[in-house]
Amino acid sequence: MNTTTRTDAGTGGLPDSLTSRFEATFGAAPDGIWAAPGRVNLIGEHTDYNEGFVLPFAIDKRATTAVRLRGDSTVRLISTVGDQGLVEADAAALAPGTVIGWAKYPLGVVWALQQHGIEVPGFDLLLDSDVPPGAGLSSSHAIECAVVTALNELTGAGLTAEEMVTLTQHAENVFVGAPTGIMDQSASLRGASGRAVFLDCRDQSVELVPFQAQEHGLVLLVIDTKVSHSHADGGYASRRASCELGAEVLGVKALRDFGVADLVEASGLLDPVTFRRVRHIVTENDRVLQTVATLRSEGPAGIGRLLDASHASMRDDFEISCPELDLAVDTARSHGAIGARMTGGGFGGSAIALTPVQHEQQVRDAVVRAFAGAGFTAPDIFTVTPAAGAERVR
Repeated sequence: MNTTTRTDAGTGGLPDSLTSRFEATFGAAPDGIWAAPGRVNLIGEHTDYNEGFVLPFAIDKRATTAVRLRGDSTVRLISTVGDQGLVEADAAALAPGTVIGWAKYPLGVVWALQQHGIEVPGFDLLLDSDVPPGAGLSSSHAIECAVVTALNELTGAGLTAEEMVTLTQHAENVFVGAPTGIMDQSASLRGASGRAVFLDCRDQSVELVPFQAQEHGLVLLVIDTKVSHSHADGGYASRRASCELGAEVLGVKALRDFGVADLVEASGLLDPVTFRRVRHIVTENDRVLQTVATLRSEGPAGIGRLLDASHASMRDDFEISCPELDLAVDTARSHGAIGARMTGGGFGGSAIALTPVQHEQQVRDAVVRAFAGAGFTAPDIFTVTPAAGAERVR
């Protein structure tokens, strides 16, 4: 996926600049501008496709799309990044496996809407995004959610947020070919300022849980390791297959139905690798529930130990970390963070570090030094706060 760094992000300048660029490219003004955020997952990794619990939040970085409907079936797409050039497709001829590059995300949404019986005419689209690609912050889902929000309004489809979540998941699973769950779309479409999204992935029910770190003297740092990952690769798919095998052997519909107290029994029924995969999911579901309860009773200062335990489980049981992520997490902890973990699908991407404000610079400097000392690419480090979900911005 391609993105660009916006110099006018967070100001009124972006809609103006997109409108001007759209008019220069397509010869007319857009019908509107829609945006959808990326997300950080506070805790609950790989539990979504096991019908479990997750606790992400929408972040203050987002994909923005200017869109204008056409009178034919032609779709024309362009990104603000570099020399990617114009992508053109026939909305009536889309099929899985026919599109490569960043265009598969918006076109996958078109295909999924059509599969749902919604007629989508041709349109022109200009994309801008400041969600870092490959960083585990759901840059692709931000595009999909911005596009589905725009087309839902422009076609008068009247889809609910829950229906748009399901449609974008279908696009991601079938058209893009990534076996992801519903967490990313749910955070992007249903997020709210100052709130984390406590999502039950079995029935899509959502509770918004206060997560206002700054009011408690904390910041949530994102450490983008610059190790790119892809949900469509074999590592993610093999973890999902292990979970499905575990559920089958244990005789449950999904690992959501298996509890921490049942793990002793499971150890005698599963091969060692499958058991470790199952143990991560079962204990991670429990950590999500503990985190929600702690946020409600104590606030964010009480969740550090749960973040730490989550990373250990992903590193050792699910085996989806990497040296860069481990170094980021260990360094942040040893220099003042009260808890840290990798976030996202794994095999690269980002770590998060919940850090007292007074230690923020110390953590930043230490991580940069540690990466340089290890010969790793310099990380990007920035703060995120819970932001509003997908919306029309103009």
